[in-house]
Amino acid sequence: MISKDQALELLHSKMQSVNLRKHCYAVSAVMESLALHFNEDENLWGIAGLVHDIDYEMFPDTHPVEGIKILKEEKFPEEIIDAVSAHAWGYHDGLPKPKNKMEWSLYSCDELTGLIVACALVRPDKKLESVDVASIQKKWSQKSFAAGVNRSQIENCEKELGIPLPEFIGISLKAMQGISEELGL
Repeated sequence: MISKDQALELLHSKMQSVNLRKHCYAVSAVMESLALHFNEDENLWGIAGLVHDIDYEMFPDTHPVEGIKILKEEKFPEEIIDAVSAHAWGYHDGLPKPKNKMEWSLYSCDELTGLIVACALVRPDKKLESVDVASIQKKWSQKSFAAGVNRSQIENCEKELGIPLPEFIGISLKAMQGISEELGL
């Protein structure tokens, strides 16, 4: 099994953008929290979140195709490769629809982390600790706010994971608040 430190080292070798790295850290933290929620392997889920965008900086137009190749070459577990592949379902032809809790979790939380960051950045102190579920839900309904965030992708948390949207937002926010220093928020 690949360790989280090995995954982090690989991510850093493929991704130089500090902001993209922070996005991967946020998704990893949320995936670990979701794994705990479902009594799953938090290390495995966290690594999937960490490497889900490993090729995005170099190959944004074909992401995650090159990332999948990298993960296969590095002998990552199939569950991680499958989750990385499924997290981009609907964006490129031939990528599979998520089929289990790990894959749906990654698919749903990926976009949510961006919305949470945007909510923090409009706060006077620009800190995650100033954000709560209610403030995220208020911004949620403002379609012009973080307009690039695919809200319907996040909403899959209810049907596919059985987690009501406010609870899903709360789990994700708390996970990100737990690494706020690492995220610079």
